[in-house]
Amino acid sequence: MDTTQSHPSRREFIKEIGLGAAAITATGLKAGGDDKPKRRPNIVWLVADDQRFNTIRALGNNEIFTPALDLIVRDGTSFTRAYNMGAMHGAVCMPSRAMFMSSRTIFHLTDNGYTIPATDILLPEFLQEQGYVTFGAGKWHNSKSSFSRSFQTGKNVFFGGMFSNQRRCNVCDKKTGSPAHPKNEPDRKNHDFTEQHNVEQFSTELFADTAIEFLKTYKGGNPFFLYTAFTSPHDPRTPPKEFADLYDPTKISLPANFLPRHPFDNGEMTIRDEKLAPWPRTPEAVKRHLADYYGMISHLDAQVGRILGALKDAGHADDTLVVYSADHGLAVGQHGLMGKQNLYDHSIHVPLLMQGPGIPKGERRDGFCYLLDIAPSLCELLGLEPPKSMEGRSFAKCLDSPAHKLRQSTFHAYCDFQRSVQDEKFKLIEYSVGGKQTTQLFDMQSDPLEITNLSEDAQRAAELARLRSDLKNWKKDLGDNSHTD
Repeated sequence: MDTTQSHPSRREFIKEIGLGAAAITATGLKAGGDDKPKRRPNIVWLVADDQRFNTIRALGNNEIFTPALDLIVRDGTSFTRAYNMGAMHGAVCMPSRAMFMSSRTIFHLTDNGYTIPATDILLPEFLQEQGYVTFGAGKWHNSKSSFSRSFQTGKNVFFGGMFSNQRRCNVCDKKTGSPAHPKNEPDRKNHDFTEQHNVEQFSTELFADTAIEFLKTYKGGNPFFLYTAFTSPHDPRTPPKEFADLYDPTKISLPANFLPRHPFDNGEMTIRDEKLAPWPRTPEAVKRHLADYYGMISHLDAQVGRILGALKDAGHADDTLVVYSADHGLAVGQHGLMGKQNLYDHSIHVPLLMQGPGIPKGERRDGFCYLLDIAPSLCELLGLEPPKSMEGRSFAKCLDSPAHKLRQSTFHAYCDFQRSVQDEKFKLIEYSVGGKQTTQLFDMQSDPLEITNLSEDAQRAAELARLRSDLKNWKKDLGDNSHTD
C-alpha cells in the first residue's frame, strides 16, 4: 500500500497551515501558494521516567493494560526503534533530558547535562521566539536556569531525580509574568521561584492535574507548548491500590533473559538501582517488581488519558501534535540487573509515539532514531529551520516515506567503561572494567533479548570486525576518547 496516499503527508500539512515561502523553503519544500498563514499547531509533550519500550499493550505486551497509550498507537505513529544515546553517570535521566531538550549529543553536554549553556538552544526556548506560549510541569532534572529560559510559565515543577509517587515530595511554582515579552521578564534572568511546598497527592495525578488546568484555562491566541514530565514509573514504585490490583505477581511472565546475577562485572554492579532486589535475583522478587512496575505504568496511562480528554474538551484535539516518550528504559530483572546503568536494549530502548495533524494514523516506523531527534523533527513539522546548535536529525521524512532511513546504526555510551553500536542485524557491546576487556555480540533479529553472546563464534568474525570499525568511527565523530574499543 502506498501509505503516502492514505494520510495527509508532511508536505500537504505544511501547505495546509500556510506557513509561507520562507518557512517552507527552510524545510526543503517549495512554497505552495500565497494563502493567508494559519495558526501553527500546539504541542503537548508527555514524558515518562524509566519506561522501557515493551510496556505498551498495543505494541505487543499482552500482560499490561495501557488503553490511553493504545489509542495514541491507533491514532498516530509509533517509532519502534527509538533510543537514548546514554549517560556518563548513574543518573541517566539527567543527560537524557538535556539531550532531547537541546538536541545535543552526549559528549557535547556540559556538566553531564545538569547545566545547559545558553549557546545550546532548548526546544521550548526556540518555540517562544516563534510565538509559542510555553508551560512546564513535573520533573525537571536539569538546572533551574535552563527551566527559566524554556518556560514562560509553569506550576508544580519538581527539580531533582526521584521521590515517592505517593509520599511527600517537594515541588515548586515558577512565578508567572506576561508571556507576551518573555525575553524581558525579570524572572527569566533571576530564576525566581516560589518557596518549595509539600504535597500528599500522587505525583502522577498532581502533574496531570496541572496540565489539565492549563488546557482548561488557556485562552491565548498563540499556539502553546505544554510539557509534562512524570516521575512514574521510577522507583519507589507505589501504584494506587486499584492499579496495583491489576497485576498478580504469580501470573506475570518471567523475562526469558532473566538471570540470578549478571555474568560479569559491567562496571556498575552495586549502584543504588541494583540494590533494589537482593542477590541472587529470584523469580519471585523480579515478578513482584514487574507487577509494581506495570501498576505504575497503568496509573500513568490513566493520567495520560485524562490529559488527552482535556485536550479534546478544550477543542484542541485536531490542532495539537502529541508526543509521548520516556527518558530511558529499565532492566527489572533482565540479565540479572535492576537498573538502567547498562547498554542492553531494555535500558536504552524507549517508547516514542506521535499523533496529530500531519502524523499518519495507525502506522509504525522501524528505522533507528534517538530521543535527541525529536526537537529538530518537531521544528521541521512546523516548517521551521532548527537552531544550528541542534545536532539531531529530523525524522519528519520518515513519516512520509516508511522506507526512509534516518540512520544505518546507533551508538551508545555509559560512563567510561561501556560502549555499544548496533545496525539492522547485529549489536556490539564493549566493556573495559578494571583493566579487563569484555565483548558481547548479539544477533538482534534472531535474539532480540540479547541472550546468546556470539563474540567468540568464528563464523561471526566479519560482523564483529565491521561493528568494531563502526564503533571507532562513531567515537571519532562524537569526540569520545574512551578506551572501550
